[in-house]
Amino acid sequence: MSLHDKLSNLKKEIHKGVIGQEEMINSILIGLLTSGHILLEGVPGLAKTTAVKAVADSIDLDFKRVQFTPDLLPSDIIGAQIYDMKTAEFKIKRGPIFTNLLLADEINRAPAKVQSALLEVMQERQVTIADDTFKVDTPFLVLATQNPIEQEGAYTLPEAQLDRFMFKIVVDYNNKEEEYEIAKKVTMNSFEEISKIIDKQTLQTLKDEVLNIHIDKELEEYIVDIIDASRNPKEYDLEELSDLIHFGASPRATIDMFKAVKANAFIRGNDFVSPLDITMVIKNVLRHRIILTYEAQAKEITVDSIIQKIIEKVSIP
Repeated sequence: MSLHDKLSNLKKEIHKGVIGQEEMINSILIGLLTSGHILLEGVPGLAKTTAVKAVADSIDLDFKRVQFTPDLLPSDIIGAQIYDMKTAEFKIKRGPIFTNLLLADEINRAPAKVQSALLEVMQERQVTIADDTFKVDTPFLVLATQNPIEQEGAYTLPEAQLDRFMFKIVVDYNNKEEEYEIAKKVTMNSFEEISKIIDKQTLQTLKDEVLNIHIDKELEEYIVDIIDASRNPKEYDLEELSDLIHFGASPRATIDMFKAVKANAFIRGNDFVSPLDITMVIKNVLRHRIILTYEAQAKEITVDSIIQKIIEKVSIP
């Protein structure tokens, strides 16, 4: 069985528990193949948590879920140094961050101290508890969900943390046919059991294969041009965006684009990157990294519309 066949079988297994939501599942797989963290945004009931659990169930990975709340403490995530009265010694109690897949449910419910506790581990793949530093397990992936509906007790994620997510996926409603199928399966309790069909070694082999996906230099330069256009719109004949963009995308956006387009091409069954792969992932990579001005927000201009204008203006090689 080829590696792509194994990946196709993995998607089929995940779909046993998740009806539709193809983009969300593909994005989570891209995160797994590139070690990129994923932020899922959508109203309740769109199978965000179910999708993450289905991925964990189909791959031989350790999985932990943390429900973020306003009273959550950093030690609830990373762990803490505790005093053992029996031995009269301090010991390290590891938190749920020590896993392969961490589901941070409703991440925007937690205060700033908890958000900052995630910064080190998301970037460096290590955790500092007291005076000791520990490496987290490999692979390690944060899959976070947030509810876009403003409610009491919600916080805005810091830009520094948002930048550490490879993708921000906006999860939409299923179509009518999919929703009918979901309702029937839930009421009849007829969802198939998900089996583990890929182990860690196979996942690593898939990740290695993604690295070998070819991308032309012209497409690499095209990606850099798009990122640069978000910072210097006037240089790309996009003067109308100058008063709408406060900060453009960071260098991490360029790095994540290079990784994501290769993984997307691999998922599509190709051994090379095409302009379509760039089109398919670009909004997911950039929508949480371009900061709009107050003027743009007042006019209710969306980041996605800004990205679309950049795509239309920057020439495809």
